[in-house]
Parts: sequence; structure tokens; C-alpha cells
Amino acid sequence: MTDTEAVQALAALAQESRLRAFRLLVVAGPQGATPSQMAEALGVSPTSLSFHLKELTHAGLITQERDGRNLIYRTHIDAMNNLLGFLTANCCQGEPCLDVTATSVQCTTC
Repeated sequence: MTDTEAVQALAALAQESRLRAFRLLVVAGPQGATPSQMAEALGVSPTSLSFHLKELTHAGLITQERDGRNLIYRTHIDAMNNLLGFLTANCCQGEPCLDVTATSVQCTTC
């Protein structure tokens, strides 16, 4: 991932409705969600949600697939993992910092 790609992804997430939509899709997993499901869950108008989904799609963070008359949105897992890897590439000066028994990443040298 380049600096430019990371900035584009982070900029897309730097808005509350888009961040909430992205997190909703992470929770939805491979099944994804339709715009109507998302609008209801997030309490945003379909028009507003459409704009936010376009921005997340443009940033490469989510994908869109047509299923009959419905659109299904899903998290682009590889893009999410690439962004996380980019952000943590030099964490802990290259030493492993993930405690596999912990529920969250913990830096052992910080």
C-alpha cells in the first residue's frame, strides 16, 4: 500500500457515517448488507448512505455486488488488512507485539 492509498482510505473513514457503515459491514462479514438494511441500522437516509457508500467504494474499502434487484455491500477484507498492515508495519521496532492470548493487540516494547 502506498502513502496515497492509505491517505485515501483514512480520509474515507474520517467521517462518522462512513466509519459506522464500514464497521457495520465488518460485523456483517461475508454475507454483507443491503443499503436498506444499513440505512435502517444506522439511522441515516438512503440518499445520504448512498453517498457514503460511494466514497467507501471509491477508496477500495468495500465492494458492491448486484444480487437480483438488490445491491450487497461487503468489506473488502484484503484492503482493510493492507491498511492495518501499513499502519503497523514498523510497530515495536520490528519485534512481534501481538499476544495471541489477548483480545487486543498489545505492544510489548511500549
